[in-house]
Amino acid sequence: MSPASDPNVVYLADHSVLLAIPAFVPAFLVVGLIVYLAVRDRKAEAAENAGNTENVENTGDESTERKEEDV
Repeated sequence: MSPASDPNVVYLADHSVLLAIPAFVPAFLVVGLIVYLAVRDRKAEAAENAGNTENVENTGDESTERKEEDV
């Protein structure tokens, strides 16, 4: 006997999932935005640090070296 023809089968609607969608969608958007901004900032910082390292090596700037009198 199939469930459709069985008179004892009762299908109950579960609307809790539908009610939860408006809460989860903005939460996922906020998390996505935070992840995007964090990745973007890390890439920008890495590029900036790479540029600063090249400038220090090329100019021979001694301000980054540790001096004995500062110890």
